[in-house]
Amino acid sequence: MTAPPPSDFDDVCDEQSGVLTTAQAVDLLGRGTVRGHLKAQRWRRVCRGIVTTTNGKLERRQQVWVAVLTAGPGALLGGVTALTEAGVRGLREKSLRVVVPAVRSRSTRLPDMPPDMPAVRVTRTRFLPEEHRQPATPPRTIASRAMVDAAAWAPSADAARTIIAVTFQQRCVVAEDVFSVLDGRRRLRRLGLIKRTVLDVAGGSLALSEIDFVALCRTAGLPAPDRQVPRRDGSGRLRYLDAYWRRWRLHVEVDGSHHVEAKQWAEDMLRQNELWIAGDRILRFPAGVIRARPDVVIGQVRAALGAAGWSD
Repeated sequence: MTAPPPSDFDDVCDEQSGVLTTAQAVDLLGRGTVRGHLKAQRWRRVCRGIVTTTNGKLERRQQVWVAVLTAGPGALLGGVTALTEAGVRGLREKSLRVVVPAVRSRSTRLPDMPPDMPAVRVTRTRFLPEEHRQPATPPRTIASRAMVDAAAWAPSADAARTIIAVTFQQRCVVAEDVFSVLDGRRRLRRLGLIKRTVLDVAGGSLALSEIDFVALCRTAGLPAPDRQVPRRDGSGRLRYLDAYWRRWRLHVEVDGSHHVEAKQWAEDMLRQNELWIAGDRILRFPAGVIRARPDVVIGQVRAALGAAGWSD
């Protein structure tokens, strides 16, 4: 067998961050050359079937390639791992997630990993159409599919909603693409919650506390507010109202922890004064109260709507 030009080997190494299957390395350089690199410790054997053309600790980019290559043909990064590769910031998961087609005959049992390699969790799926594959390196699912999977795999409903909110906040997905991914997945875990949360986020509720508030209003039978309504303040700066009932000119602001800072507190008071001067009613709730005292929140919102002319 004639050895391929060195450029072929270089191209594969560049694309895969220096991580190769043993079969790839042998095909490109020959078994003797590979053995020589490993024996001289210029290369490293990461686990059964995987080598690196470096001999140091695995970097993040190499770790994800190890995960994909050990999972075998057709494997894609999925869930939070794929979202992180797509540029979503702030999501944390100890393991690397990989998706493989369920029709694949190869076992998903992975070899033992070294200490500098995170655990790899492989999920078999019967639903992996070509349009859910992102043309990227390393291979991964598209962001909308990754978000849906991550929400379904999350340890809790709150964690699932946080994943959706964070992904939308960073403008990595749009609602239309998410609902396209959801089409036909009737047995998906948390399907109803995912759909409701996407609708809330697409309607403007970007923080988890705002999503909680909208869900609370829905459960209580209150009319649905508009979310993240743009309005210019007295200085001409564009602001966004968390929840606004235009017909009754009622505005509800859900305050996160940063609102207790002195500068932000002063800005909030001045902004609230402008809304009152313009003729709106305004209610403010700390984010923690939305969940800790929902009866009080709904009682005050109901009373404010009633005072403005609404009747249920």
